[in-house]
Amino acid sequence: VQLQASGGGLMQAGGSLRLSCIDSEHSGTTYAMGWFRQAPGKEREFVAGISMSVTNTDYADSVKGRFTISRDGAKNVAFLQMNSLKPEDTAVYYCAAKSTWYPDLTYRRRLEYGWWGQGTQVTVSS
Repeated sequence: VQLQASGGGLMQAGGSLRLSCIDSEHSGTTYAMGWFRQAPGKEREFVAGISMSVTNTDYADSVKGRFTISRDGAKNVAFLQMNSLKPEDTAVYYCAAKSTWYPDLTYRRRLEYGWWGQGTQVTVSS
């Protein structure tokens, strides 16, 4: 698994961005995926997760109703659609993958993920 995140940028509050995460090794879809973010001086925190089967998703309370995680298994790509952005969404966003035997589970804990992308900066101005 080799993850590459992209799509970050500078956006005004209320705007939208779409992040992408590509598995450039085309390792297949035997893993759940997640998005995390890390703001300056803060711990890396869970944002959203999607199961290997794509049937289940999970969101942090801070982004619920504004962000949507999705996945195209055939193309080994995961997305994070971010709407109604707020200045507090400013952070480096990381995608991650976790090998799993359980197709319908999502994962919130950072330490559960074995593969990470390089991060993409999202800056939201007020």
